[in-house]
Amino acid sequence: MANATLVTGFLLVGFSNVQELQILYGILFLAIYLAALMSNLLIITLITLDLQLKTPMYFFLENLSLLDIFLVSVPIPKFIVNSLHDNNSISIIGCAFQLLFFFLFQHVIMNDGACVLMASASWAIGGLFGAVYTAGTFSMPFCGSSVIPQISCSRTLMVIYISIGIGTCLGMSCFICIVISYIYIFSTVLKIPTAKGQSKAFSTCLPHLVVFTVFIITAYFVYLKPPSNIPSVINRLLSVIYTVIPPILNPVIYSLKNNDMKWALVRLVRKTCGQEAHLM
Repeated sequence: MANATLVTGFLLVGFSNVQELQILYGILFLAIYLAALMSNLLIITLITLDLQLKTPMYFFLENLSLLDIFLVSVPIPKFIVNSLHDNNSISIIGCAFQLLFFFLFQHVIMNDGACVLMASASWAIGGLFGAVYTAGTFSMPFCGSSVIPQISCSRTLMVIYISIGIGTCLGMSCFICIVISYIYIFSTVLKIPTAKGQSKAFSTCLPHLVVFTVFIITAYFVYLKPPSNIPSVINRLLSVIYTVIPPILNPVIYSLKNNDMKWALVRLVRKTCGQEAHLM
């Protein structure tokens, strides 16, 4: 227990101990991060500036893009910096903030008030869960190896169990809601008289199901698999996939192939070019 006060930071497990490969991973994830960042920022810009996109659907798409930006910006920049500098260390404060922000950002015709209320409730629940989980984790003493993921040796795990229970209930509730929603969606789509209409609807639904399935499966292996003292490369890769893949694919599935978004982009480009021509 005396060693508990000596821990000032942790070591993040990388993909390789070879410096050249670490640099390669850093460059690869930098490209992925920039792609996710730019695509989601483009969606936010278009929805914010284009008056024809002021509908509840695009409000939530904008909120999703904002959430994806924050979610991917929590762990990936630190991973990139560590890979390029061959330094896997992270302070306790930095680790605590990563944990807090990561759980904060995870989780009829409607008027503006209803949209704002639903979005606010989602962010508030995520913030509450993140605060409880982070406080429970970092209120316990740390001992043994400082290499993440094994960071705590306390036997007092009540707060952690409570937060995991809350997270499980929230996750199962979301999963059940999505399943029920898609039952109604598919039953409605199958009633569309034309094959073209059905194909258009399925072209959006099926990619979303693929992304959702990948997210659920990788998250399951990351959080619910038996603990291991020596995590494999596959386990590390899965922990990155479920963090990076949704922010990259969500803009493509929901927005960038949408005709309204395409026309909004055309209008923005024409407006920008017109302003530049006027200044010249």
